[in-house]
Amino acid sequence: MAKILNIETSTDVCSVALGIDGVVSGKKELFQPNSHSTHLTLLIQEMFDDDESYAIKDLDAVAVSAGPGSYTGLRIGVSVAKGICYALGIPLIAVDTMKILTQAAVLRKKEEREEFIYCPMIDARRMEVYTALHTAFLEVIEDTNALIVDEGSFSEKLKENKILFFGNGAPKCKEVITRPNAFFIDDIVPLAANMAALSEKAFEEKAFEDVAYFEPFYLKSFVATIPKKKFF
Repeated sequence: MAKILNIETSTDVCSVALGIDGVVSGKKELFQPNSHSTHLTLLIQEMFDDDESYAIKDLDAVAVSAGPGSYTGLRIGVSVAKGICYALGIPLIAVDTMKILTQAAVLRKKEEREEFIYCPMIDARRMEVYTALHTAFLEVIEDTNALIVDEGSFSEKLKENKILFFGNGAPKCKEVITRPNAFFIDDIVPLAANMAALSEKAFEEKAFEDVAYFEPFYLKSFVATIPKKKFF
């Protein structure tokens, strides 16, 4: 019976979940921007405090959202995950953030889930998004990429396929992607609770990462900006 701590910090939402054989046993979610560094470890501790059936020392693995997404958020999540893995001597699992998002959308659609191609979108500022295309079974149709969205985006696939757009990058695309086969749903965010089945599958396949050298999939390099105003 695999006990896996799932950690998701790729966007403004900070969340953790305990998966037992792929089923969520406990979870904590904080919908508060810039909270990851101060609240992630607290959420983990609170989750175990709420249900004393299991303790951190009982974990068999830690799974972390691998990106793309917020540079800072991903680094915090991976750092905490690595620290727990090192301390307990357990394996690290990386879960594609785009598949976490798609999993949430598929669950939302339920009976009609197979009608769509799924297009998760994470905001990358201005009209750029991190995106991919999946089937309802999380099979990859197009790999994750950075895309500047315009009126021609996805036009060929939209001719013959219904595409469902979701994630925090989707709202700004509604007025640009207007073809009849384009559908949008709101309030889909990557959550640790949607990682449980995915991390369990990876655990069974022994798809583990090198705890020392694993890095999140940033997709784009981090660029530090210089403040416009300096105070002396």
